[in-house]
Amino acid sequence: MKTPRPRRLRRALTTLTALAAAALLYAPQTALADTPDFVPTPADTPAEREAADRQALNDKLAATAIPPGPLSFGAEPLAAARSAAERAAADASCSITSESATALALAPVWPEVSASSPLPPSPMTLSRYDNQSGLYDPAGRDGLFFNPGVGLWQMDSAGLGTNNTAGEAIDSVWVSDFVVPYIVNKYCAALEGGAAAPDARARAWADWNACRGGDCDTMYWRAMNTGITSDPSVNRYGGAEPRTCTFGGSSYDCLFVDVSQAQGATWWTNPGSGRSPVPHPFYVFRAGGEEVRVWLAEDSGHGTHVSVTRPFGGNARDSLTWTDGQGVCDTTAGRGAC
Repeated sequence: MKTPRPRRLRRALTTLTALAAAALLYAPQTALADTPDFVPTPADTPAEREAADRQALNDKLAATAIPPGPLSFGAEPLAAARSAAERAAADASCSITSESATALALAPVWPEVSASSPLPPSPMTLSRYDNQSGLYDPAGRDGLFFNPGVGLWQMDSAGLGTNNTAGEAIDSVWVSDFVVPYIVNKYCAALEGGAAAPDARARAWADWNACRGGDCDTMYWRAMNTGITSDPSVNRYGGAEPRTCTFGGSSYDCLFVDVSQAQGATWWTNPGSGRSPVPHPFYVFRAGGEEVRVWLAEDSGHGTHVSVTRPFGGNARDSLTWTDGQGVCDTTAGRGAC
């Protein structure tokens, strides 16, 4: 295990990172997490963990940006969102068209994950501004990092994503079926509570911090007024691949996530684009009451398979269990611990 940097130095560099993010909206930032010898101090106090959460939020808000010009979205993700919006509008307790429901549900996606890129948002997008010590491999090995925010809507284990896996958050069909009715129902509840439409939209987006500055309302009206172009180059999983895996003697549907294969906007795959490390390729699946992510030795280069589990309902920042030597057998591709 490598020697951690002193906390005082870490805090100073973190502050500089935040200033750089605010000054350079989408320029590469000085990323402490990406330095080869950085291992976060594991014994953070509650106050330090709270400060790290606040710093991550500030960095995310500083990097929020919306794309110029026409809006584009992956063909399969857009079809999934529209299908979910049509059902949500039909079941809604207030009057809303499927077109409005689609725009309402997709509005947070661009501020959350586009970083001003004109390319379609990638369903594979992994959070890039979290740097809390509990997300790192305790042994300090590079590329073994549990990104807590995942997918088009950045489903986070500290919030809406606490009961789903990264694989489900990446799957644009699964996540649309979850998020779209959630947003529509919140919008209707606000209207029925006496809110005017603009305030009802803001309440529907309250779970997404990127909506705080009004960008989501901007995107809503752009989607309504100019429409969304369907891009066939981005599929349902944004470049991730569904596989079948065996793990611990049982078989699971799993997803292989390799950031080098990401489709759509790929700014987040650049190590300099945020504070979080970019992970090596990993497998993810649901096993009982846990999310499981596994790095095979041949993918990470670390000489052993590494698995990490998170209990559903747990915040990844303080609920992960890391284990060496536990790999998956990818029975689809015939590789791994077979």
